[in-house]
Amino acid sequence: MKKKVGVLLLLIGLLFAAWNGYVWLSEMSSGQETIDENDIAQANEIDSVAVPIEALVQEEVNPLLVKKEIPSPRNYEEYERGEDIGWLLIPALDKKYPVYWGTDDDTLTQGVGYHVGNLTTPPDGKQHTVLAGHRDTVFRELGNLKEGDTMFIQFEEVQYEYKIKRTWITDAQDRSVIVAKDKAILTLTTCYPFNFLGAAPDRYIIEAPLVNITDMNS
Repeated sequence: MKKKVGVLLLLIGLLFAAWNGYVWLSEMSSGQETIDENDIAQANEIDSVAVPIEALVQEEVNPLLVKKEIPSPRNYEEYERGEDIGWLLIPALDKKYPVYWGTDDDTLTQGVGYHVGNLTTPPDGKQHTVLAGHRDTVFRELGNLKEGDTMFIQFEEVQYEYKIKRTWITDAQDRSVIVAKDKAILTLTTCYPFNFLGAAPDRYIIEAPLVNITDMNS
């Protein structure tokens, strides 16, 4: 009898492990795709607004950057929690990720989430855009990125290009990461260490200023 109970418990354990593995693989594969050669819109002089890195460093304002400014205020009421709102593309990883509205647990199981709050805006707000993702699924390769790598967000038929300026590791309770910005910045955040078992104590942060805007309809 004890032997049968032991075998039964072993089978239940194996089934549980298999199910967790299936869920993990499903979340990982559904939250990312390989970049196709036509996924990234090509910039040109008519549709694109280039912001030199030197101007960003000196905090100069490029007058062309306001060309596609969205009338203020805008509350984005059309978007609901968990709704697919665009794409994050990272050429250095050859990956693109669907971006969803919100960073609650249910939304992050789908993929990359946009942090909704009074201190953040979607890319068209040209202030602080914050995206979060799980370290063991969509953002498990984030640590391979380096300064100078480019990232793109495609939102409402406009492509926003960002160039990584710095990365750092901070405590999970650090409140200085999600703050208001007076210029267009993309921040990616995920748990750290990447291979930590259980609730990770830190956060891995990537900060990238906006350097280019391209109209995807032209």
